[in-house]
Amino acid sequence: MHGGLDGDAVAYAALLSALVPMLRSFFGSRMRGVPDDVEDLVQETMMAIHTRRGTYDRDRPFAPWAYAVARYKMIDHFRRGRVTVPIEDLEHILVSEGFEDAASARLDMDSLLDGLSPKQAQAIRATKLEGLSVAEAATRAGMGESDVKISVHRGLIALAKRVRGSS
Repeated sequence: MHGGLDGDAVAYAALLSALVPMLRSFFGSRMRGVPDDVEDLVQETMMAIHTRRGTYDRDRPFAPWAYAVARYKMIDHFRRGRVTVPIEDLEHILVSEGFEDAASARLDMDSLLDGLSPKQAQAIRATKLEGLSVAEAATRAGMGESDVKISVHRGLIALAKRVRGSS
């Protein structure tokens, strides 16, 4: 998205190409059995993202913004058609609601960690995301335990500054 906002047509085309399957999956899990509505919603969301791209805040992760646009388009669709969901499907919808959020959070986390030094990113992934102990992470990386602790500490400080927009 950043490249597209900066005028890079190739980057923007790549973004739009990547969004189509993500949006199909997002709407497909919520609009089961209505493929025409899924495609309509994908197209409406793509147009909304394109026309509202100027409202995207570069300091924030892109995926939650894009999924928020998609959710609003889906809500608009339901309001137009007064679509109701059988109570039997509610549990499935609620469970599936977290899937895209988790997938997009993973993509956003990878993007954030890519901004750190490889040593810091590796230490944070091992200890905070994979749940390894400091000793296990140190053994895996061939580092000392104190080096892992320092890398995690400094990496988390850098991430906090980046998320707050201080870097």
